[in-house]
Amino acid sequence: MKDKQARIGVFGIGLAAYWPQFPGLKERLQGYQAGLEQRMSELGPAVISAGLVDTPERAREAAAFFAREDVDVIFCYVGTYATSSQVLPVVQRTKVPVVVLNLQPTPSLDYENTDTGEWLANCSACCVPEISNVFARSRVDFHVVSGVLTGDEKAWGEIRAWCKAAIAAAALRKSRIGFLGHTYPGMLDMYSDFTMIHAQTGAHIEILEMCDLDKLVAQVTDAEIAAKIDEARVCFEIADNVVADDLRWAARVSVGLDRLVSELQLDGLTYYYRGMDGNRYEQLGAGLILGNSLLTARGIPASGEGDLKTCLAMKIMDSLGAGGSYTEFYAMDFVDNFVLMGHDGPGHIAISNEKPVLRGLGLYHGKRGCGVSVEFKVRTGPISILGMTQTADGNLKMIAAQGESISGPILKIGNTNSRLKFPLGPAEFVNRWCMEGPTHHCALGIGKQMELIRKVGKLLGVPLAEVC
Repeated sequence: MKDKQARIGVFGIGLAAYWPQFPGLKERLQGYQAGLEQRMSELGPAVISAGLVDTPERAREAAAFFAREDVDVIFCYVGTYATSSQVLPVVQRTKVPVVVLNLQPTPSLDYENTDTGEWLANCSACCVPEISNVFARSRVDFHVVSGVLTGDEKAWGEIRAWCKAAIAAAALRKSRIGFLGHTYPGMLDMYSDFTMIHAQTGAHIEILEMCDLDKLVAQVTDAEIAAKIDEARVCFEIADNVVADDLRWAARVSVGLDRLVSELQLDGLTYYYRGMDGNRYEQLGAGLILGNSLLTARGIPASGEGDLKTCLAMKIMDSLGAGGSYTEFYAMDFVDNFVLMGHDGPGHIAISNEKPVLRGLGLYHGKRGCGVSVEFKVRTGPISILGMTQTADGNLKMIAAQGESISGPILKIGNTNSRLKFPLGPAEFVNRWCMEGPTHHCALGIGKQMELIRKVGKLLGVPLAEVC
């Protein structure tokens, strides 16, 4: 949705005193800035430009503009020298991180033939130390990217990463997360303070009852059930032990979940309901795995057991394009030096190593009911895991690590499970991870995402512990 798109503020800086002294300099710098903004817009976020700021008065106007536009991050393009007094006011009101772009138009000056005007068109480095000093003393969260304006892949890789992180941070900050049912009783690590989530992330938590879902499931037609079963057959290998009635029920519940998400405009869902003696709500809870796996694969993460914080981590990972599968520690292998990680319930089937399996289970361990469950391992190659936890002082905290998903057999128990190898080895890795006070679940995604996760943490104002 357009209103949930990441919005990056961009302003260029220069000194008004230069314009009458060096005709054409202002227009040249504006041209550079226009090209920069065009390329940044191609990276995905909405570019909110305040134009060229060259006086303290223009700085205050730009500050008000960025505040109205609710930008997620501000990029300050240093076109030429400008005093810090006309830069600081721009970023003070919004209180979002600032990326200073020290991008010189040319790799090197023609020293024998460069006059003052030409030098001023290339002197971006001149005021970056001054700006950095003032930002540091004013407690502005800032970062500097230095390089060449065009053709510099290292500098543009950093810009691209900030834009990608802004997309993920905005996706979380502007999301509506459904909380269906309650947290699994007794799992104290997962209990969440909804007000804290609203306050620290900006996400909205929509509290749902099982009767909200039950009403929608009751409205599902036979044709919709048949279509959902066809979708399941395309997405999954159906194991021989899947009972036809169980598959049909899971398909019915899946259609109901689709309606729930659509009607309430949900961007994520966390759920659990114990039920009793085979009653209707117990049956609903047992039928959620298929639908929630399909939702997770299309960017609406679903976390089981009422683990809201891990749903937030899954949303971040999915918004980074890494997936984000609901995961916990299963076992340590001291022969091949890996950690087996997975979970019952929904998984991010879009990052499966091969076609995932729908397997029939006569028993959900530790839960009531039975039915179909999802089994797969995450794609082999580089992986990242991201946990979201809460500290003793009530603040959110991210924990992340990078490793590798390796090939080999997994448990055939109707659960997602993957063989993950970390540089520290299984024992030391688990020790260090646990010392960060994690929630026992995390989001498992593909690729090396640590650098992007760092930037997302900066944009959200959530600290990150790296286990490496």
